Amino acid sequence: MKEPAQPKPKGLGTEAAKVADLVHYQDGSTVSREIVKKPTGTVTAFAFDAEQGLSEHTAPFDALVHVLEGEAEVSIAGKPHRLQGGEMILMPAGQPHALKALQRFKMILTMIRS
Repeated sequence: MKEPAQPKPKGLGTEAAKVADLVHYQDGSTVSREIVKKPTGTVTAFAFDAEQGLSEHTAPFDALVHVLEGEAEVSIAGKPHRLQGGEMILMPAGQPHALKALQRFKMILTMIRS
């Protein structure tokens, strides 16, 4: 079954956009939308339903998680960090990390390649 297309938010491009409207929640799922893709890095919006997440992995470059709304646990090198809307954390290159939605949450993930 094909998933419904997400409406294009106003302002993507050269006009202002409401960040939380870039991606929408889906029951039992994690939804992502790439906003910027360049050789030097990416910016991706995510919406996680409660109890959804990303399993532990490593990346060869730094990643900045900015929680827009809701609440999540971000584990870095085995240490859990509880983040709420308006907070951010850096996941350093080469460090194992994972994310879990403690409740529905949205975030912007900025990955910087060096």
